[in-house]
Amino acid sequence: MNADSGTAPRTTPATLRNRLAAPAGVLAAVAAAFAYVGAVDPNEPGHYPVCPLYRLTGLYCPGCGGLRSAHAFVHGDLLGALRDNAAGVAAYLGFAVLWTVWVVNAARGRPARFEPGTAPTWAVGALLVVFTVVRNLPFGGWLHP
Repeated sequence: MNADSGTAPRTTPATLRNRLAAPAGVLAAVAAAFAYVGAVDPNEPGHYPVCPLYRLTGLYCPGCGGLRSAHAFVHGDLLGALRDNAAGVAAYLGFAVLWTVWVVNAARGRPARFEPGTAPTWAVGALLVVFTVVRNLPFGGWLHP
């Protein structure tokens, strides 16, 4: 509300465009990255470097299989994406939700704040640790990329 007249502040197309510029830029960068990974197949050797943790220890990190997962995701193979890196697919979907909230808030002129707090941050960290440990145990072979 405008304090002087009691009416809502007027949003011009230029103002709206300025507020949506940052989310649009982030979406363009993410889309370009996904397009590149979709075009350059990580399943073929020599296109991307090997995970340093895997190369040194033979252990899978939480990101191992992420490029293959993104490639499968871009090509519409959701089961293949989940097989290659389930945590990656969760991250893609989480990004989509957070980005949508950001755009809606920006369009309404609200600040873009994401403050998950201590408990959710620890919970996500704990899930990534469990995911990493389980995918490296003998019975966690179904989580190998």
